[in-house]
Amino acid sequence: MAGAEKKNITKSKILTYIINHEATSKVELYKNLNLSMPTVLSNVNELLADKIVMETGAYESTGGRKAKRISMNPAYRYAVGIGITAKHVGFVLVNLRYEIEKYERIFLEFSPETSYYLQLRKELERFLADMENPGRILGIGISIPGIINAKERMLIKSHALQLENYRLTFLEQIFSLPVYFENDANAAMIAENQNTYKNALYLSLNSTLGGAFCIDGKLVSGENQKAGEFGHMILVPGGKRCYCGKQGCADAYCAAKVLTDETGQSLEQFMKRVGEKEREVEQIWQEYLDKLAILISNLRMAYDMDIILGGEVGGYLANAMLTLGEKVMAYNGFDHDARYLKICAYKREASAVGAAKYFLQKFIKEM
Repeated sequence: MAGAEKKNITKSKILTYIINHEATSKVELYKNLNLSMPTVLSNVNELLADKIVMETGAYESTGGRKAKRISMNPAYRYAVGIGITAKHVGFVLVNLRYEIEKYERIFLEFSPETSYYLQLRKELERFLADMENPGRILGIGISIPGIINAKERMLIKSHALQLENYRLTFLEQIFSLPVYFENDANAAMIAENQNTYKNALYLSLNSTLGGAFCIDGKLVSGENQKAGEFGHMILVPGGKRCYCGKQGCADAYCAAKVLTDETGQSLEQFMKRVGEKEREVEQIWQEYLDKLAILISNLRMAYDMDIILGGEVGGYLANAMLTLGEKVMAYNGFDHDARYLKICAYKREASAVGAAKYFLQKFIKEM
């Protein structure tokens, strides 16, 4: 391995550690990364000189000199995330510490027509209009509901957008920055801390139900990019008609639209009524949790890993974890508790964050 390449790998290793731990010290890097102190000092000093990392105070003294706290400079680089759905578009600006600097969600009904793409570009320009250093944006990550071949820039199939074998090159060409495409559930899984979840499954409870999972910190796409399509597992044979045409799919029972279609209200309004314990919505909510518990139990038996509850509904489940856990345990006789159930890190636009994160991780890897 050439000296320059080895140095870049070391620098990337140090930056990844700093991001995952918010703040650290040179001594901690030396101890935990199995690097020599001269190597740590050389690399950290370069990163400080380049303003990629910064000193943010000092730790309490343990007898000698106080160790300086070293943190990532979040403003050094940014990435944009765009989450496309059938009815809406979400925009996020994510910094180098994977924090959302700015967020907006607008109504924009999807269309494969040129007018849609031009409007999308116009809305993004407006979203970024007040940014002081647009030159620090690395790229635009776009999440889309559907099966995607990112390498070929091909949307293989999307029931939600009613597209099949659709080339994404035009969508890429309207932007002046590099563009990356990812399935919405895969992107939401990427948004989670891969250091925390080496082996985990992400259940995306949006207007449609999707999912993704990673093993040893790597996303599993499957031979045909269809891994994680949990929404079309049969939950109730001969049950409700799913938008895909089959009957009894998990999507027909566990997607967010199950809650909103029943009442004709937004999910926020529905959950507010749940909090007020209105009998009508409480019954709908309990039936929803029953079906979700069955799905979770099946997934736990099949994958035997942590299950992250995400998407629009996932953001509201924190107050229902005890009830949901009890329902799951009623179906699962192998686990002694439901501690494997986790709430997603990003309550809004997780898919857009994950798509943006691609460019930030790439930047760190190629340091």
